Amino acid sequence: MSEKEDLAKQKAEAAARAKAVALARKQAKEEAEEKPEVDMDIAKQKAAAAAKAKAAALAKKQAKGAAEKPEGEMDIAKQKAAAAAKAKAAALAKKQAKEAAENPEVDMDIAKQKAAAAAKAKAAALAKKQAKEEAAEKPEVEMDIAKQKAAAAAKAKAAALARKQAKEEAAEKPEGEIDAVKQKAAAAAKAKAAALARKQAKEEAGEKPEVEIDAAKQKAAAAAKAKAAAAAKAKAAAAAKNRTAAQESEEADTPSEISPNQSKLDQIVSAIESHVGQGALLENYINRLSKDVPTLVANPDTYFSIAKFLRYDEQLDFSYLSELHGTDFESHMEIYVHLHSFKMNQSVALKVKLDRDTPVIPSLVPLWSGANWPECEAYDLLGINFYEHPDLKRILLGEDWKGYPLRKDYEPYDVEV
Repeated sequence: MSEKEDLAKQKAEAAARAKAVALARKQAKEEAEEKPEVDMDIAKQKAAAAAKAKAAALAKKQAKGAAEKPEGEMDIAKQKAAAAAKAKAAALAKKQAKEAAENPEVDMDIAKQKAAAAAKAKAAALAKKQAKEEAAEKPEVEMDIAKQKAAAAAKAKAAALARKQAKEEAAEKPEGEIDAVKQKAAAAAKAKAAALARKQAKEEAGEKPEVEIDAAKQKAAAAAKAKAAAAAKAKAAAAAKNRTAAQESEEADTPSEISPNQSKLDQIVSAIESHVGQGALLENYINRLSKDVPTLVANPDTYFSIAKFLRYDEQLDFSYLSELHGTDFESHMEIYVHLHSFKMNQSVALKVKLDRDTPVIPSLVPLWSGANWPECEAYDLLGINFYEHPDLKRILLGEDWKGYPLRKDYEPYDVEV
């Protein structure tokens, strides 16, 4: 196609477009005089848009046809096309104006919505096109950076939105619900940390050889056992101390009413201090929890001397030993001896406290033969050593038994037993 033909085509298009716009304006002006303002605006917009679109399409078609014809025929064709376009545009404008006059404001709203949707679609298409062009121009590194920036921006936006929503929800919720949410979040975080620790331990265990894993398990088991034993021992010691203090406090408490055995206790204590010595007894009291039995707490050094005096004194004559047993109070060992005097028709309790690590005390078998088996039992189960006993041995357990089962810190030598 020559330059003259291109110029002619452009002139024809411009002339047709200008003529169509002028015609549309004229028709809109004429119709506006007969219609109210609202209908006139709608009609103008519709007519102008339709006329513009149609004129452009017609101009393109004519220009295409003109490119194939010689100049003379092209001028005639241009005139015919212009006349036809003018007539068609006028008819279309009249029709649109008539339809607009019949439709109320609803048509205007629909038109607005259509126009907004079209504009939105056009903007989206343009944005896609620009993004595509920019992506085509950028190298891969820049695209990756752009993606990372976009992802970071999206993540930040989501976090901000989540914080905003949480803030709004917290403002609406009462304090109880907020605390519950916090607790749930804390529990979830704790569970996640525990799961992560287990996973890491599992991964580390997977990397270690079996020998190291077994050794680690054995060490951990031994450490746990030692820790548990130490904790149990400390707990038992504290409990024993509290029990001893409470027991001694209860035994030492004397109500306002005097015990009927108080005079006998005073008589026994006076006799012991006169014959054995002033410091022979560490303590004496009426045991209210055991039928008001007069109770004597002997010094370990004077234990046998006091027992001998109680056995052979003519006024006292405690000839019958009814009971002897040992007790582990964790802070110390204790021997309890229950004696009875048929002459006085009175019982008395003789107690002595021993060092727990080396519980050694003289045997009472030379004074009362009935102390033989009870002392063997205390030796067998508690490890209390009664020196000068005629035949001290284990009577319930074998001689090869490890440990003393009635001690509070006893652990079986063979855990399977």
